[in-house]
Amino acid sequence: MGVRHLAYQAYTRSLRAQLSEAALPHHVGVILDGNRRWARAWGRDAGHGHRAGADKVLQFLGWCRDLDVPLVTLWLLSTDNLARPAGEVRLLLDIIIDLVERLAVTGQYRLHPVGALDLLPGEPARRLKAAAAATDGVEAMTVNVAVGYGGRREIADAVRSLLYAHAAQGTSIEELADVLDVEHIAEHLYTRGQPDPDLVIRTSGEQRLSGFLLWQSAHSEVYFCEAMWPEFREVDFLRALRSYGRRERRFGA
Repeated sequence: MGVRHLAYQAYTRSLRAQLSEAALPHHVGVILDGNRRWARAWGRDAGHGHRAGADKVLQFLGWCRDLDVPLVTLWLLSTDNLARPAGEVRLLLDIIIDLVERLAVTGQYRLHPVGALDLLPGEPARRLKAAAAATDGVEAMTVNVAVGYGGRREIADAVRSLLYAHAAQGTSIEELADVLDVEHIAEHLYTRGQPDPDLVIRTSGEQRLSGFLLWQSAHSEVYFCEAMWPEFREVDFLRALRSYGRRERRFGA
């Protein structure tokens, strides 16, 4: 066992010791950015990067399980990604569906798809829903798999769902406008019934949310990491948690 490996293990233990259980987030959202750039830096194609990114998801969720984080949201495919060339989209979906099915068979996660699944081709959408349904009875960490997800699209879908629900009850537009508040819309989001993310992590050095959980992240703490997603390490995650634990959360301020 090399000196660098021993030093890494010691540093990991040190970071873990600095974490207070009370300060850990209950819901962590992750923007898994940098797969393509990482692959390009190594002279490989985009598919290699996305497959390495999928393997990193398995590692990352293991770290979350070790720390008893109960809810994780992974942004795997955006609505903007669906506008890429058809061949690239098929490859992305194949890798994502394979990942979701691998997670389902572990029996360690309760999977919940979030996104405009109607935008996906029929077979990937069917397999995604089937994999999630197979975990319905699992009492474990919930993992939101955001596929075909866009924050603006989610809010539009929530408002549309709200209007349909009230129309079915015979509520007029005028009556709805008189009582409409933020809670009414929140009840129709993809993540309805779940707590908002306490911490959002974005890898690859980009410092923007790009519409990720646009409604839900209003009061989230945000942590930007320079590492590309495939090279994101446990110490990077622990540093994000340490940063979160040291912050004074001022909701609405």
